[in-house]
Amino acid sequence: MRFVRAAAIAAVVAFAGSIAGIAAANAASIAVGKKLELKVDPKQMNEERTRLWTQFGGWCALKDWHPAVANCEESTEDGAKVRVLTLKDGGKIKEKLLDEKPNFYRYEMLESQLPVKNYQAQFTLTPDDDDEDELKFAWAATFDANGKTNKEARDVIDGIFKAGLDNIKMMVGKNVAGDDDDKK
Repeated sequence: MRFVRAAAIAAVVAFAGSIAGIAAANAASIAVGKKLELKVDPKQMNEERTRLWTQFGGWCALKDWHPAVANCEESTEDGAKVRVLTLKDGGKIKEKLLDEKPNFYRYEMLESQLPVKNYQAQFTLTPDDDDEDELKFAWAATFDANGKTNKEARDVIDGIFKAGLDNIKMMVGKNVAGDDDDKK
């Protein structure tokens, strides 16, 4: 029991650390993070991770799984990868890729009608720290409110992350490892 509790605490600290790392780099005042744990066959961990990242982790894959995104167009500006997300309500969000590694990318928002500024986020898929048969999607961001209260801005970003991860959960189906874990 102590091991399970210690592993759970370590997972929370690691997740909070990823949010804090973004915050330190960005010096923004609000941090939001969500995660979704998925059960996989431990013997197929690498294959499942590759399959899930291929389906959900591409720079413009949001158009295929986020319920608010109608389209995504990629381009290059000044040597950097940029995406323009067209939302189903007609809005547009322009984002620049800052860092990309296997099963990880970090980006910043350049233009948006969302009530945030100084927005940086990361999206990852990693083995879960406390369960050898789980993979974890984590989406975390730091930002400042812009034109709204901190709570209103946090609720908007939290809702975006929740809607996206809930849709991944629905698309993956039976392999979800329980409810998503909210960390704020």
